[in-house]
Amino acid sequence: MIWVDLVTLLALVQFFLFAAAVSRARVRYGVHAPATTGHATFERYFRIHQNTLELLVLFLPSMWLAVRYFFPTYIAAIGVLFLIGRAWYFFVYVGDPQKRTWSAALSFLPIFIFWIIAAIGIVKSLLAG
Repeated sequence: MIWVDLVTLLALVQFFLFAAAVSRARVRYGVHAPATTGHATFERYFRIHQNTLELLVLFLPSMWLAVRYFFPTYIAAIGVLFLIGRAWYFFVYVGDPQKRTWSAALSFLPIFIFWIIAAIGIVKSLLAG
């Protein structure tokens, strides 16, 4: 489970770093809190952070459900795909939001895999009694 713990921690650190990037963008582009609009590049940083928050709500519980029913090392490896997807998304989205499709897909893929693993595990457990 240590590897799943590590992926969890890295996901939270990544989210924090995205928040720090939003703060730097606020200063750089003169968008003062509580405003969330005002400069297109700032808005990209802000959306990256918000999109990541929206996915963390799905990613973390899904990973922890899946790890109950499958090998933790494999679950952690699948979780790393999420981290890579979010990092890729960050760099692509800041440059050109229209090119975000594949990086976004790489962020969603682990979540769907975790749902499948968890669903199979739950059904097996229910059938086993």
